[in-house]
Amino acid sequence: HLAEKLGLEKFVSVQNPYNLLNRTYEISMSEIAHYENVGLLAYSPLAFGYLTGKFRNGARPADARVTLFSRFSRYSNPESEWATEQYAQLAERHGLSLTQLSLAFIKQQFFVTSTIIGATSLDQLKENIQAFEIDLSAEVLQGIEAIHRQQPNPAP
Repeated sequence: HLAEKLGLEKFVSVQNPYNLLNRTYEISMSEIAHYENVGLLAYSPLAFGYLTGKFRNGARPADARVTLFSRFSRYSNPESEWATEQYAQLAERHGLSLTQLSLAFIKQQFFVTSTIIGATSLDQLKENIQAFEIDLSAEVLQGIEAIHRQQPNPAP
């Protein structure tokens, strides 16, 4: 309203965290953003690397950000670990990596206009980019929703 009133440019994008472990953006922000024609630039779609699977079963790679910096603890709680494992198993049942499942899910949301991906190797970058070529089936999306209902937003 103020942008229109003052003759300024309107917001066209917001950058909020959005991933399988933190879908709080869906609760009300997605609706108003859609109504106002503001797209989501999804931040942390792989949940600081947790949704790549590299931290499964308590693993802590020496060079990982969450290993090096203890303040990045949002995704390291029992609820997030449980949900991550469920998503990983769902991905495996459908011939996908956890990374592919996570990024393809983000891409398929109507309110997402772009996604911030991060990679520390060329292989990671390739997998991230290729994930955007995947369209998840209705069966996979139903599986994601079933997990989400059991453990909604474990890392808000």
